[in-house]
Amino acid sequence: MLSELYIENIAVIEKAGIQFRKGLNILTGETGAGKSIVIDSIHAVLGERTSRDLVRTGAKSAFVSASFDDLPDAVLEKAREYGFEPEDGGLLLQRTISAEGKSSCRVNGRPTSVSVLRDLGRFLLSIHGQHDTYELLSPELHLAYVDRMGETEALLEDYRKEYREMEHCRREWEKLQMDETNKARRIDLLQYQIQELEAAQLHPGEQEELAARKTLYGNSEKVSAALGEARACLEGGEEGGGAVSEVQSAAAALQEAARFLPALSETAERLQTLSYDLQDCQEMLRDASSQLDYDPAQLEEIEERLDLLYRLGLKYGGTEEAMLQYLEECQSELETITLSEEHAARFAQAYQEARTKAKQHAAVLSEKRRKAGEILAGRVQEELKLLDMPNVRFEVEQTACELGPDGADKLQFLVSTNPGEPPKPIAKIASGGELSRIMLALKTVLSNQDLVGTMIFDEVDTGIGGSAAGKVGKKLKEVSRSRQVICVTHSAQIAAMAETQFRIEKKVSENRTFTDVRLLSHEERQKEIARMIGGADVTELTMKNAEEMLRLAQTS
Repeated sequence: MLSELYIENIAVIEKAGIQFRKGLNILTGETGAGKSIVIDSIHAVLGERTSRDLVRTGAKSAFVSASFDDLPDAVLEKAREYGFEPEDGGLLLQRTISAEGKSSCRVNGRPTSVSVLRDLGRFLLSIHGQHDTYELLSPELHLAYVDRMGETEALLEDYRKEYREMEHCRREWEKLQMDETNKARRIDLLQYQIQELEAAQLHPGEQEELAARKTLYGNSEKVSAALGEARACLEGGEEGGGAVSEVQSAAAALQEAARFLPALSETAERLQTLSYDLQDCQEMLRDASSQLDYDPAQLEEIEERLDLLYRLGLKYGGTEEAMLQYLEECQSELETITLSEEHAARFAQAYQEARTKAKQHAAVLSEKRRKAGEILAGRVQEELKLLDMPNVRFEVEQTACELGPDGADKLQFLVSTNPGEPPKPIAKIASGGELSRIMLALKTVLSNQDLVGTMIFDEVDTGIGGSAAGKVGKKLKEVSRSRQVICVTHSAQIAAMAETQFRIEKKVSENRTFTDVRLLSHEERQKEIARMIGGADVTELTMKNAEEMLRLAQTS
């Protein structure tokens, strides 16, 4: 059960601590006092999506903590799966939300994620608000209620695996189902492109290499003149005088002189080394000159090859690498299309096999839903009779449909509230008050399928008054005998049923609004219920009525 909720800097609540008790806990207060803020805070600490607008104006962050005690073993084991060791059979969930919208979460002091809080929260408590009531108007959600009743989770997951496999095979099969005309056209195109690319005998870097050779041949006269001048400097004329021979002569002369002046030996060696380097340069220039000896037809061939590569590049990709990649893709696609009939037949068979299995699972699922729907309808109808709807008929209509992600069933709830009237879809017949009672009946019946030890009802009394409100209060008290119930209400009849009642009050101090949450004594409860009966002006008569309501509630 939820034993304590601490709220700090959430909306108009600066600081508030609420010590909930076993049984039926009621939260009351005037409209706008901040009852919804308490529910929003519980949503936040259970990992639900929040907004930075939730943080109190002027505060750097908001903080919520929730203590849960006396938890069942299954919930404690779930906590251990996440690495949280319960302390004395309990869990402490905490969440801090910054004014920038960021949040940090802890369980028993250990950091965790919002998603873990949300997952744990599903096992700790359930919150039922007005939006849940409006869910009843959507038949798509009726299936989920029946599945909860029938505990079909494992069976539904098995079916979904088969359905996903069936859909995968269907999509692959459809991809391969190309009409013969388009197939022939595509094969012709692919064969032409493959032949064109293979005939080009592409290899990476060819365009760059050819472009360099074209530039060289186009400037051969300039290059030849420069090389000739450089070679003349190194080789000299017929009478010698080139740099190579001059340096060699200088090196030989110094070597002779070094016999008598050893200090010249190093210089002689350096000149000798230089002469070797100059000879290497001389050979390199000769090789370079030989490269300029080309046939003009070679330049024409280079230009034609570059033109071919350019045109292919426009069609299949700018570089040789891109064109080779496209060639590989064409070859692969051609192979796939050529073998498509074989592949299509294989996927068609796999699709039929998966569909057969999915239909078998769907049939088992449908039968389980049929039985669960009958049980759910019977129990909800009995609960509704206890909620001041004595002539109600409640049914679950189940119709077959094509296989889908959730099976082969469409379900919707039908209700008749008047004798002699056939059951019709809820959206067409139920009033606001009837919707609230139907939702309460559903939650009461389905609560036996849940592990949660705490149920929270946010304004379950919408559209309900008089004797119906009293019976709703009795039902909430009945549910609270097996689990903790927390209820936000405007109904005096429901509030009177509580073992524990809190009043939420809004106050203004120094031009700022504050909300307090206060546990009421018996005398304070009498005054609060009198206010709920008669409004702001509490009279002696409303006080007597409140006292009588409290007395009768204790005996119910």
